[in-house]
Amino acid sequence: MARPRFLTATEVFDAFPALVDDVTAPPAAEPPMAYLRALASGPTPEDALTFAAYALPRREAVWWACQCVRTLEGVQPGGEDELLRAAEAWVREPDEDRRQAALRLGTETDHRAASTWLALAAAWSGGNVSRFEGAFVRPTPEQTAKAARVAILIALARVGAKERSRRLSLCVDGAVRLMQQELAGAA
Repeated sequence: MARPRFLTATEVFDAFPALVDDVTAPPAAEPPMAYLRALASGPTPEDALTFAAYALPRREAVWWACQCVRTLEGVQPGGEDELLRAAEAWVREPDEDRRQAALRLGTETDHRAASTWLALAAAWSGGNVSRFEGAFVRPTPEQTAKAARVAILIALARVGAKERSRRLSLCVDGAVRLMQQELAGAA
């Protein structure tokens, strides 16, 4: 029987020490899904989005972030920009060519756009992230999570007050579904 990636929220914080700087709530020894739900109903529900970005495996985190940005920005199928398409292409087939395409797009576009950070989340999933010929730079373990988080928070910041809570909840629900799938796969 396979073991879930993390048994407790504390294990997520242990794996990614930078998480303590991004989430206001302290780590807890409860299952990650329970911790995520507690964050979502807490005083800073955005922390649930942050925690999910770290707790999910990289590929799932990028997919989830893409879906969140679609939900938050109201992006319809066929209405996505090149960056969102690049991130989703890497999720569907996480090969080096797609990762490099996402890296090129993400480093050459507007860093105020949520989709730029989606491309960077895919690009920073592994391999060489240097744009300089002959140089090799490995991404840090938390770079995908941080980029996914930034993408979602940029998109969330543009949502009107009336819709903010509902759309944030939809994103949290998506993370919960992915966590449940991970648990089912480990059983």
